[in-house]
Amino acid sequence: MAEEKKEFKAELKQVMDIIIHSLYSHREIFLRELISNACDAVDRLRFDAIQQPELTGDDADWSIRVMADKQHGTLTIADNGKGMTREEMDDNLGTIARSGTKNFLQQLKEQNAKERPELIGQFGVGFYSAFMVADQVTVLSRAAGQEAAVRWTCSGGEGYTLEDAEKSGRGTEITLHLREDAKEFLDEWRIRELIKKYSDFVAYPISLELVDEKGDSPAITNPVMNAMKAIWIRPKSELKEDDYNEFYKAISHDFQNPARVIHYAAEGTLEFKALLFLPGRRPLDFFFGDAKTGPALYIQRVQIMDHCEKLLPRYLRFVKGVVDSSDLPLNVSREMVQHSAVLAKIQKNLVSKTLSELAEMKTKNYDEYVKFFKEFGDVLKEGVHEDYANREKIADLLLFHSTTADKQDQYVTLEQYLSTLSEDRKEIYYLCGEHLAALAASPYVETFKAKGEEVLLLTSPVDEWMIDALHEYKGKTFKAVDRGEAQAGEEEQKALEQNQELFSSLLQFLKGKLDTLKEVRLSARLKNSAACLVVDEQGMSAQMERMMRKMGQDVPTAERILELNPEHPAVKAMLDLYEKDRKDERVELYGRLFYDEAVIAEGSRLEDPAAFAERINRLIAQPPTA
Repeated sequence: MAEEKKEFKAELKQVMDIIIHSLYSHREIFLRELISNACDAVDRLRFDAIQQPELTGDDADWSIRVMADKQHGTLTIADNGKGMTREEMDDNLGTIARSGTKNFLQQLKEQNAKERPELIGQFGVGFYSAFMVADQVTVLSRAAGQEAAVRWTCSGGEGYTLEDAEKSGRGTEITLHLREDAKEFLDEWRIRELIKKYSDFVAYPISLELVDEKGDSPAITNPVMNAMKAIWIRPKSELKEDDYNEFYKAISHDFQNPARVIHYAAEGTLEFKALLFLPGRRPLDFFFGDAKTGPALYIQRVQIMDHCEKLLPRYLRFVKGVVDSSDLPLNVSREMVQHSAVLAKIQKNLVSKTLSELAEMKTKNYDEYVKFFKEFGDVLKEGVHEDYANREKIADLLLFHSTTADKQDQYVTLEQYLSTLSEDRKEIYYLCGEHLAALAASPYVETFKAKGEEVLLLTSPVDEWMIDALHEYKGKTFKAVDRGEAQAGEEEQKALEQNQELFSSLLQFLKGKLDTLKEVRLSARLKNSAACLVVDEQGMSAQMERMMRKMGQDVPTAERILELNPEHPAVKAMLDLYEKDRKDERVELYGRLFYDEAVIAEGSRLEDPAAFAERINRLIAQPPTA
């Protein structure tokens, strides 16, 4: 087939432009990314060759070669892995087929220059990091089982060329024509340093070939540059903190060290080795629909899946790492692996170990755990819904704001909350909303504050679903303070009954005027505020309604109950006005204003802000003596 000239897709043009013109710091990661890609290519072929041994032929000596040619200023990374066909090369190198591309570009533009290279790896476009150091990149590839080869060439501009080529064996060679300011990456010591730092754990030998300025190839006494021993197989006593940190950065493309390392071997009826990491921060593509989750799965050091979602449940999808099992057969398909009983047992073990590690972190390194929870707490809460067997363990790990810990950096656990309860208290009080400060000052918590009773303040979008699923904790049930009737003490109940006689007619009048309400009644929950809105015990809260509508759900508005504080001066003034003249238009205006301020207090929007302003202005315009 003749040479083809093609243009990059629009999104990739933008990525290329940013890479070429804006990336200067930490350029060294390009070598890590390209070696990682080469390793993946070998892994894929090793797996395919289990059922198709003809793909490898006589060449089963897996290897990755790095060739530095100072005479021509090129650096080549070659592998004898799966290789690519013309179509695969066009698809893989000519476009970014990801739904999160726009988000990636936005993040790339917003991050400062020194952090941008790490974003390249996080968003799965590590190949393009080559253009941080090269002004031209050539990819020569021959797919396993194919005779034809293809060459891809790009100078970092608007597009690339594809043409037929010849190559003696399968695999891929990526040749970088280095810029003048990147020639350091042709020095032997620099290459060795980077491979030791980033790729020492790679299971295949990485060899080095040199050509100096004169075109000579000086002898290299030890051409293999990596230890080739998978880090998860090595005893913990042999490993240092830096070994774990560098391996984590290589597999996660994170720029920071992990918050926690979980390295252990399961023995007995079930045998596997696991090296897991708890990140210190949320990846930038964490909430994108196509973000890859799950540790890599190896069987006897052969990579089966780079992200096995069945190894850990969705609520632990922030965990990175590797699991290597000797109990799974190598010739099993990837689809069958996903439904394996052995895998289910491994998952149960990994979940237990991860939750135990989090519990230990919370107990022994609380400040560190708080930082972790701020990043991943919302994801962890999903486990209350998803993992019934571990529901209470997950609940023990949750942190909450409350009326006694209402600052952004203050939290209480459910265990701490229970320690403050009297023996006869059967409920855990909570209030859901969007803003912590608004919840802490909400009318719904006034009576509880007055009694010295703590209320949990929940601001996460997942909190209400999580509480409904949890339902109770160690025998105490959760009760929303903005639903149902508030419990009154003996003296409060007597005062409420007396006021009921005084306000009975007014309440009926207001119910007739505010006909969208289910009821207008006196409140036992208010101390300082004049009014609030509540729903029945089993009704949908205002917060849940707002969230459902944001998700595009057409949910009906739950019937509200307007509660008035009979001890509030403004409410008493309305009663006096009503008793003097039941036809005074201001009585209805006051009633509607109390309703409006209650809508605002619950966190909802007024349906008619103009009418609200007009009512206020009419009352202001009334003569003082009227």
